[in-house]
Amino acid sequence: MSRISMFNSPLLLGFDQIERVLDQVSKTKAEGYPPYNIEQIGENHLRITVAVAGFAEDDLSVTTEDNQLIIRGKHQEDESDRIYIHRGIASRQFQRSFVLAEGIEVVGAHLDNGLLHVDLNRPVPEPVVREIAINSAKKKAVSSRTIDMTVDAENNTDTVKDTSRKA
Repeated sequence: MSRISMFNSPLLLGFDQIERVLDQVSKTKAEGYPPYNIEQIGENHLRITVAVAGFAEDDLSVTTEDNQLIIRGKHQEDESDRIYIHRGIASRQFQRSFVLAEGIEVVGAHLDNGLLHVDLNRPVPEPVVREIAINSAKKKAVSSRTIDMTVDAENNTDTVKDTSRKA
């Protein structure tokens, strides 16, 4: 059976990376352990909170691989000779992955009362307008202009600056 691509339109150039990310997300198994929250804590700031009761700081690792945030938990070997009458606190190892959009930065992580908080920053890209020169056989000189456009959301103003090099 052949797979039909969502991005096979000739008008969608360069979206193959997004298609790969969507495939990656769809292949991730939906396991419920450990539970987590994702919250917006500022205009461009996010926080992932994972419930990791019973895990010490040394039992946890937070890494980024390509465009994924991976949180792993593995208990150190318990060398005590405890005898449990009932064991209801999960002590199994886990791996929780989150696919990050391009440009998302992991700012830091901290453990507080059995909750692991991972803070993320989503920078706002500045739009760049670039004018492309059209060359013909009659024109010998190649020229192009680059225009940087800065948007100030607070004051609702745009600043345009010509940064082209004169040849």
